Order: sequence, then structure tokens, then C-alpha cells
Amino acid sequence: MNTTIRSDIKILDSLVALNLNISVWSARKKMCLEDFGGAELPPEDLASLGSKRIADPDSLKVFSTLKARAFNYLDRHGIRFMSGWAIPEDKAGDIIDELIRIRETFLQEKEAFLADYDQSIENWITRHCKWGNIIRESTVGSDYVRSRLSFSWQLYKVAPLTEHDNPNAVSESGLNEEVEGLAGTLFKEIANSANEIWQKVYAGKDTVTHKALSPLRTLHQKLCGLTFIEPHVAPVASLIQTAINSIPAKGNIAGKDILLLQGVVSMLRDPSSMLQHSQRLIEGHSPQDVMNALLANDMFTVCQQYAIPEEVPFVPVSKKHSANIPNIGLW
Repeated sequence: MNTTIRSDIKILDSLVALNLNISVWSARKKMCLEDFGGAELPPEDLASLGSKRIADPDSLKVFSTLKARAFNYLDRHGIRFMSGWAIPEDKAGDIIDELIRIRETFLQEKEAFLADYDQSIENWITRHCKWGNIIRESTVGSDYVRSRLSFSWQLYKVAPLTEHDNPNAVSESGLNEEVEGLAGTLFKEIANSANEIWQKVYAGKDTVTHKALSPLRTLHQKLCGLTFIEPHVAPVASLIQTAINSIPAKGNIAGKDILLLQGVVSMLRDPSSMLQHSQRLIEGHSPQDVMNALLANDMFTVCQQYAIPEEVPFVPVSKKHSANIPNIGLW
């Protein structure tokens, strides 16, 4: 993607930042010399001791699963930003409601784990009775474990520093650079997701079920919530929706229909391709025109049809000129 694509600092008016803190106890302790019964070991500058599990890792998997669920949910609706995510302010309520649900499950599992903690440690020692001593000598109390299992977040507005006694504090704050990169980050995140979709759903397939549309709807939802990030975002969302709408409501997806979806996913895998095709919509071409070109599944044909240069220059669009951009029903 052309590196000149930038988001304007004004988009902060429509965003909130979310920092997520989820701590999961590792149930590991560092090995010590005593664990080896006095055996001679290499010096520390040559090798370091590993770790030992002092609790059954299977009993802790649920916490890692819930952590991954929260991260994935935020990735589906926001953009990685500073130490967390930038999310649409108008979606913040729904996003927090979902995090509350995940947190409630996390805390329920935490209490269930702690209620059975002592017995589970004894079971783990019995399971590894030969090494029971090195486990027992490293066990920790349930209060310690309670402190190592936590789920919280901070939701806040971000605003640029405009005045300060030291002008460097304003000019070198770094926030402008972070915000300007959000559009590029969004397109890269979409491309990464599309790569996974391609490998898991579409690669080498000549027929798929309607379940194959679900990950595309997820990308469409994310883009629709973030159309204000940069003018090229809404057209990409429109292309996805046009492709989904063109698929028959029943039956397996095959023939030209799967070729079309494969063409759309291929476009989404490449940030530059997304930019080029969205630029065509901004210039007045219809989503169906672009769909027809994608169906040809030949990028050279697409470039010939639209006379697309190798790099599509990005021209910042101010709000007063945004009316000239087709809204294609998304803003």
C-alpha cells in the first residue's frame, strides 16, 4: 500500500481507546539445583535451568481460551492502537457489554478453579509421584493464585496535546504519527485476516458451503464500523457486501460464484489491491464493475480495464469535499 495513506487526527473524535489487562497464572516455577539432587550441572554462563509445572496445565486452559476470545473480539471490531485498541465510540457500549460477558465467565471459572485448587495440586503430585517432592516444595497458596488471575480494562478518550510551556512536548508527542498510521494498520489487519480465510476456507476449493461467507461478513462488519478512518475503507466494505449479495441464498457455492469470492478474498489479502479497487469506486465506477473484473481473476486484465498505475497516489480528502465521494450506503 502507498505509504502516503494517512488518517487525520480529527478521527480521534469518533474513537475511544481500550486497554485490556488479562493475567493468567502460568503454574510454572524455575528449576533449582536442589531439584537435581546435587548432580553436577553446566555453569550458568553455558546453560540455564528450565521450569517445572506445579499444577495441571489442562486445568488452566480455559483462562487462555477466554483471553484469546477477548482479544479476537476486539480485533474484529477495532484496530491495534498504542498499547491496546482503537474502537468506534458509537460501538463502545456493545463492545464493553461483550467484554463483561467474557469477564463474568472468566471470574466464574476462577472461583471454580480455586475451590478445587488444593485437591488438584494433590492430584498433580500423585500423577507425578516420582517427582512429587520437587512439586510440593514449589507450590503456592490459593491466595497467590487468585492474585495472578485477573481480567480488567480501561476505556478512555485520546486527545492531542495542543499547548505546553515546552513546544517540544507538543511537536514530539508522537500521537499524530500513531493516528496517521491507523489506516495502514487497518488495511494490514484486513489483509492478515484474509490470508487466514484464504488458507482455511478457499485455497484449492471448487465448492464451499454458505459458512464460507461468515468470515467475510466479519471483515465487512469491522470495515463498516471504521469507515471514518480513511475514505478508501467504505468502498472496500461495499465490495465485500456486493459479493455476498450476489451469492444465491441456497445451495453450495460453486462455479463463477466461488471464483468471485476467491477473487474478493485475493483482493483483501493485498493492501495495495484493496486501495486500487476502492479508488475505482471513489472515481465513480460501480461495485458491480469491479466485481466483474475480479471474476476474471486476472490482475493484468483489471489493470488494463481501469488503466491502474503501479501506485495509486493518495490524496487526502477533507470533510468539506467528502460529499464528492460516493457514500455507497455506508456513511
